[in-house]
Amino acid sequence: MKHLWLLLITLLTGCVERPTHVTPAEHFQLERYLGTWYEIARLDHSFERGLEKITATYSMREDGGVKVINRGFDTKSRKWKEAEGKAYFVENPDTGFLKVSFFGPFYGAYVVIDTDYETYTMISGPDRSYFWILSRTPQLDPQIQSRLIQKAKEAGFETEKLIFVNHQ
Repeated sequence: MKHLWLLLITLLTGCVERPTHVTPAEHFQLERYLGTWYEIARLDHSFERGLEKITATYSMREDGGVKVINRGFDTKSRKWKEAEGKAYFVENPDTGFLKVSFFGPFYGAYVVIDTDYETYTMISGPDRSYFWILSRTPQLDPQIQSRLIQKAKEAGFETEKLIFVNHQ
């Protein structure tokens, strides 16, 4: 019975661990992070497969959490798809380590690895199979993009498998 409860607790809380050797941004400033970001590159996952023009918009929730709206254009159905989630800090508001949920009580890690708030952000999920580069504009300066990809490669992400998002 004890093992059943442990399994249930694990399933309900989700995976909010961060990958080893991936350090969340320190001195994180949520108010500067809020707003719309354009997805530039990602590792493949079924929930984004076939989508173009992907954006993530962050705003404050009444409960102090973060409202997350992910939106993308489905090239097969020729329709926009949207998912609304919520995020909360895991450790403290000064560390870019949050847990995010799009499905009820199930949370996953959302680790801001690097951001300058004005141009780019680099994000990881609970393991190295989840990775995104976002920008405040639909295109990112190639030098910045190259630097972020190199940093991701050094952190152990499979950057040769990155998918670059079409925003045209």
